[in-house]
Amino acid sequence: MITVNMHEAKTRLSELVRAVEERNETVVLCRDGREVAEIRRSAKRRRRVRDLAPAPRFRVEFAPGYRPTEPLSETEWPEELR
Repeated sequence: MITVNMHEAKTRLSELVRAVEERNETVVLCRDGREVAEIRRSAKRRRRVRDLAPAPRFRVEFAPGYRPTEPLSETEWPEELR
C-alpha cells in the first residue's frame, strides 16, 4: 500500500497509476494527514459478447415472383399520391 498526500499525488499521478496497474498496489490519498480516497485496481469484468445474428422469427419471405426493388405501377400507388 502506498500512502501519498494530495500534492504529491498530483505530481506523480502517472507513476502511481502504473504501480496500481503493474504491481496491483493500492494507493491511499491523504489530505491533512487523513485518508480521503483510495485508488486500487478494479475487478476485471468481461464484456458480454453480443450475438448479432438475426433471430429466425424476423426472417422475411416474399411472395413468389415479387421483387421488392421493382417500382410500383400506377394502380399500386394510393389514389391521393398519384
